[in-house]
Amino acid sequence: MISLTDILTLLPECFLTGAICVLLLLDVFLKPSQRDVTHYFSIAILAVTAWLVLSGPGAVTVTAGAAKSVTAFGGMFIRDGMADALKLFALLTSALVFVYARPYLRDRSLYVGEYYVLCLFAVLGMMFLVSAGSLVIVYLGLELLALSSYALVALNRDSRLSSEAAMKYFVLGALASGMLLYGMSLIYGAAHTLDLNGIREFAAVPVNAQSKLLLTGVVFVVVGIAFKFGAAPFHMWLPDVYQGAPTAVTVFIGSAPKLAAFGMAYRLLETGLDGAGPHWQQMLAVLAVASLAIGNIAAIMQSNLKRMLAYSTISHVGFLLLGLVNGQPGGYAAAMFYAISYALMAAAAFGMILLLSRAGFEAEEIDDFKGLNQRSPWHAFLMLLVMFSLAGVPPMFGFFGKLLVLKAAIDAHQIWLAVTGAVFAIVGIFYYLRVVKVMYFDDADDESRLPTPGDLPMRVTISMNALALLVLGFFWGPLYGWCVRSLGIY
Repeated sequence: MISLTDILTLLPECFLTGAICVLLLLDVFLKPSQRDVTHYFSIAILAVTAWLVLSGPGAVTVTAGAAKSVTAFGGMFIRDGMADALKLFALLTSALVFVYARPYLRDRSLYVGEYYVLCLFAVLGMMFLVSAGSLVIVYLGLELLALSSYALVALNRDSRLSSEAAMKYFVLGALASGMLLYGMSLIYGAAHTLDLNGIREFAAVPVNAQSKLLLTGVVFVVVGIAFKFGAAPFHMWLPDVYQGAPTAVTVFIGSAPKLAAFGMAYRLLETGLDGAGPHWQQMLAVLAVASLAIGNIAAIMQSNLKRMLAYSTISHVGFLLLGLVNGQPGGYAAAMFYAISYALMAAAAFGMILLLSRAGFEAEEIDDFKGLNQRSPWHAFLMLLVMFSLAGVPPMFGFFGKLLVLKAAIDAHQIWLAVTGAVFAIVGIFYYLRVVKVMYFDDADDESRLPTPGDLPMRVTISMNALALLVLGFFWGPLYGWCVRSLGIY
């Protein structure tokens, strides 16, 4: 029997589902010239959903911590400080994406309702993922996010590159989903429950007749998580998808879903499989090193900016995994802080590509940024802030994200892992600074002043996004404290 408490606990998700249905119907009756209604209505939906998460009926205060968590539908859905905080940032990042994407979509005849509907369905999938209390909800949220993402990548049907990327993403995504589902079925076979807390109790028993079956399931689950993160060696889809997808789609799939991936990993590994920690921590350590090495080395060789950012994403996943390897609340808080900082940095980085793109010019190559300082000093400065933050140059926001995950690795007595992370952090600086060098020290092919790009809301928002990376570098403490409290650490 569904109770009122269950409905109130899921009120943000219920509202978002209903609002998407209304948006679908509304979009049918709108003319192409009225597409702005869809755009602003989508942003309003995100804003109302964020309000329901933050202070609506049934809301859990995001600073209340895991101890204040409430559950619905017999524990299948968990609402706590961590889930609400991740939902808020996923909604904020998605709103940024909508603002950045509008001029790009409009100039290329891709300004359609399907883009907003699919993105909102993906956001709904993210919200279920971070609140999952059962393997069923994990898979439901994951597939909702994944299926929406496959369709988004193929949004530009006239682009062969986009169609090819969507096909690769779909095939490899289906393979990864199969592995994750197989792992879940093995875990269910061992623990005889789909409830994550029940699995946690089973996994806490040191020696169990079903332990081998459970550990085999853990291996497949970790593989599934690694694919969704884009961790090496399960990263093959990521560069092709980032490059092949329309940039308005790349900015979405490259930012907010990383928050959901962290939420999924936390629910599966901490809530469900904490007892098998020594086993999955070793696997994550190997994945972290492989991601750091492959991501950074391959990024150095790229001339396409979207592809370079794709490989750098793999390296950032390696850093995020350093926090998860810790396996303690402090490590999870560091990984959560890193996921939030990366989502904001990735939105700004791909947003800068969108800002400088115009019809017939994609601004995807690093050489396209040659002499940007001569043509538009303000935009060159914004890009410099984004590159410095991604590189982890102090006092930028990204520096403290790297510092915290390296500290988490040291706290877990994984000194070799922290040293490896520090070495590849220095290697990663090279390719980010190459973009800065091209902007400030190379001559522009066309020295005329850059035409005012994008529209005003986009220019203002991207400026605030990039400047926030500098401001949050000085005031990162409150956000980290929020992450700590949301995970129940006091």
